[in-house]
Amino acid sequence: MTKVRVLLAGETWTSTTFHVKGFDLFSSSDRQSGLRPLLNALHGSDIEIDHLAGEHVPGEFPATSDALNAYDVVVLSDVGANSILLHPDTFLRGQRTPNRLAVLADWVAGGGGFMMVGGYLTFQGINGAGRYKGTPAEAILPVEMLVHDDRVEIPEGFHPHVISSRHPTIAGIDGGWPYLLGLNEVRPKQEGEVILTTGAGAGNHPLLVAGRHGKGRTLAWMSDIGPHWLPTPFSDWQGYAQLWKQSFRWLARRS
Repeated sequence: MTKVRVLLAGETWTSTTFHVKGFDLFSSSDRQSGLRPLLNALHGSDIEIDHLAGEHVPGEFPATSDALNAYDVVVLSDVGANSILLHPDTFLRGQRTPNRLAVLADWVAGGGGFMMVGGYLTFQGINGAGRYKGTPAEAILPVEMLVHDDRVEIPEGFHPHVISSRHPTIAGIDGGWPYLLGLNEVRPKQEGEVILTTGAGAGNHPLLVAGRHGKGRTLAWMSDIGPHWLPTPFSDWQGYAQLWKQSFRWLARRS
């Protein structure tokens, strides 16, 4: 069985908490990851994830097509454009470095698979801080991004609505889809194929859109990989693993 090799960049963060107890103040920090549900779902499958944690993206995200050729699929999940555009040699030392989003776009045009996953720092994200609008990443995705904060919080939940049931990414996923709690708002491009939406009750926002760029394939999933937008009932659902496996296989042109 030939593995589908996936580079997934992002999905980690560090939280710092200040504790005030009467006269005294102290702080604590911890590192967190949102990737565990996905890794559990893919365990033992033909999908092999190489995780590049968010804190390592600026220095280690591939800068050449040859380096990207180690993978079939590249996924950006909850990591902003600055982390890819600003290599430490540029940000700290004022040196010229490759535009790695442009390198990624060229690699996809040559046959690679690319997926952007929603979150507070993908698409435009919180306060527009994701900053993918106008970049080569937007140019190759099947959706157009907004110019401002694009988060849509739906705390009451919504159930994905199927538009294209025969698309290989969701083929065979039967039964009711569990609820999600939010997503990034985008506009599908004319050439994009809308596969899932939020449904009319939640604004009919695109949720999963497929496209092509040159010889490569692209996907935009506007919700999350795990909490908070994608809660435990969704990741525990058997369709969760099927959705991601089939999405990666389709991006890798295995289906």
